[in-house]
Amino acid sequence: MQIVDFDKSCLEKAKRLVFENYDEERKMVPVLPGDAGFPPLDVLAENGLGVAAVEDGKLLGFLSAYGPFQPAFYTQDLRGVFSPVHAHAVQKEERIRIWHRLYQAAAEKWVKAGASSHAIALYAHDSEAQTAMYQYGFGMRCMDLIRDLSPVAAPEISGIAVREAHSLEVRLLRVALADHLAQSPAFMLDDEEDLQRWLDRKENSDDRVFAAYKNGKPIAYMEVCANGETFANYAPSMANICGAYCMPEERGAGVAQAVLNQMIRALHDEGYQQLGVDCESFNPTAAAFWRKYFTPYTHSVVRRIDENAFKKPQNHK
Repeated sequence: MQIVDFDKSCLEKAKRLVFENYDEERKMVPVLPGDAGFPPLDVLAENGLGVAAVEDGKLLGFLSAYGPFQPAFYTQDLRGVFSPVHAHAVQKEERIRIWHRLYQAAAEKWVKAGASSHAIALYAHDSEAQTAMYQYGFGMRCMDLIRDLSPVAAPEISGIAVREAHSLEVRLLRVALADHLAQSPAFMLDDEEDLQRWLDRKENSDDRVFAAYKNGKPIAYMEVCANGETFANYAPSMANICGAYCMPEERGAGVAQAVLNQMIRALHDEGYQQLGVDCESFNPTAAAFWRKYFTPYTHSVVRRIDENAFKKPQNHK
């Protein structure tokens, strides 16, 4: 096995290998769309951050990434790279060994580019890829999940109105979501300027909002958009939840389920077939809710290397 640069000569073989890995996950999660669009790999073959494993003219696997970008994960001085599920693929045979060789070579490039945060989205049912990355210091941070558009089981509740809402109506709930994410164990803290920019962007987007009201005030919301975090999200048959929050005192009564069902009914009537969502795995409230009604199909793992790696090597005698 040789490790070489991932360049344009690898593109066609890489694309076939990406779809082979996606089909593996579809066998485990059949609701994944078969009409998923495929993003171009050209930029990944040109940015100098990718590597490929080859043997006797066969592509055994490749690992590439977008970036470096800053800030990474809410940390202003943190520089990172991200490899989504279409930016890597590895054959079934000797998968752990190939992943190890690929990451060792790719990580060297990523560190030379100044990236100390390395994030890779893996398929949720690819246990060998996850084992390989866990052995190399990665931990889980995010997940993508999916379901069909059948209603979820929900209790009957009274005194609650659920409808499609204007984005401005849920501003206080968005602020409460930001406060929630800033707490342990997520520790995803925005400063005031970043929070304001996020609120402005949300309130001026085309995302649709569904909300539950009690005594005329919104107590829970979910918003949905056309695209998401993986190439599967870009299938025309799929919509994606891109924000949600329920007031703590209203949880457990079926309010969130009622909002979800209202969204599902609307999307079903419009011809959608799947609904996706992404969340942080270390947000226990969200992860518990989404896992109850959706099936995970990716686990994103992250490693932050020791920043001493960026220091000039010393000569030791």
